Amino acid sequence: MARRTVTIASSVGLHARPASLFVQAAAETGLDIEIAKKGEEPVDATSILAVMALGAEHGQEVELTAEGDGADAALDSLVELLSRDLDAE
Repeated sequence: MARRTVTIASSVGLHARPASLFVQAAAETGLDIEIAKKGEEPVDATSILAVMALGAEHGQEVELTAEGDGADAALDSLVELLSRDLDAE
C-alpha cells in the first residue's frame, strides 16, 4: 500500500471547489484511494460527500493511501494537487 502525508494548502481547506477538484483527480486514477486526518478513520477519496465531511482545513495534514498498479505515481500527483491553493486558481 502506498502512503503519503500532505498539508492542505487551499485557503478554504477541502471544501467546495478544492474538494471537487481533488475528488475528480482521485477518481480519474481508477485506484482505491483513501484520505484521513491524523488520528481519524480514512474515507473514500472519490466521494465528494465523504471528503467534504472530513473537514480538512487549511494547514492541516492529511494522509493519502492507495492500492494497485501506479499507486505511488497517483499519490504523488494528488499530493502535488493538495499542495497548491486550489481555490485561488
